Amino acid sequence: MKAAFLPDRGVVKVAGEDAQSFLNGLFTTDIGRLKPGLGRFGALLTPQGKIIVDFLITEAPAGHGGGFLIDCPKALAETLATKLKFYKLRAKVTVENLSDDLGVLAGWDGTPAAQPDLSFTDPRDERLGFRTLIPAELKEKLAALIGAELVEASEYEAHRIALGVPRGGLDFMYGDAFPHETNMDRLAGVDFDKGCYVGQEVVSRMQHRGTARTRSVKVLLDGPSPEPGATILAGDKPVGTIGSTAQGKGIALVRIDRVADALDAGQTLSAGGLEVRLAEPDVVRIPAKQPVA
Repeated sequence: MKAAFLPDRGVVKVAGEDAQSFLNGLFTTDIGRLKPGLGRFGALLTPQGKIIVDFLITEAPAGHGGGFLIDCPKALAETLATKLKFYKLRAKVTVENLSDDLGVLAGWDGTPAAQPDLSFTDPRDERLGFRTLIPAELKEKLAALIGAELVEASEYEAHRIALGVPRGGLDFMYGDAFPHETNMDRLAGVDFDKGCYVGQEVVSRMQHRGTARTRSVKVLLDGPSPEPGATILAGDKPVGTIGSTAQGKGIALVRIDRVADALDAGQTLSAGGLEVRLAEPDVVRIPAKQPVA
């Protein structure tokens, strides 16, 4: 198996007797379903339902002080900690940005020989493997412990891209995207049966009305890759934007209705003068609503 330390990831800890209920009232995922060794995917949203930061979260065992550990983009760790402190009010919780002390090692393509502390399977897609929260200086030791070859983070990125799992800041912009647009609803990032959380009304409305018209999709590239952020055209009509790419594969944020129309018309998609093909053309087809009996 392979393992890579991800230098762009940070860790925020939330602890205290009110931590579970506090976070459950803010995040898209059901914190009540967490336990040590289990991870959940979720996000903190604006009141308008757009993603401030997405993350993976696990519960720390008592031997590590308990509380909840949030694996998030390192560049947004302090923003997340500040937002949580803003919402804290009288809740009995503490919030710490531990990114200077803890980071994230991802392991994939195999079964680890040991199960380290602060490890959990990536809940978005089992093929992404598992994550372990560790100090950077322990990455070689941990890779040896689990029987993995330590590789560069770029190899993990290529694996993520091949699976079509979007990454904030590359495949969508924080503060500008709804959870459905980044496939959080398909990646177990939104619990639709839990109680209220910030932005919940907008997310629920999109789910029940089927109004998501923009989606992250997997694309295939022959030859050179377009620059990230390049506009995807169907003829001369903009239909989306290229995100991250690697090894002939990529992720794009597209208007699925416009792309479906282009495919029906036999139009080729392109970005920066380079052809772009959908890896799974059927994902842009919106199922017809069934008549009510």
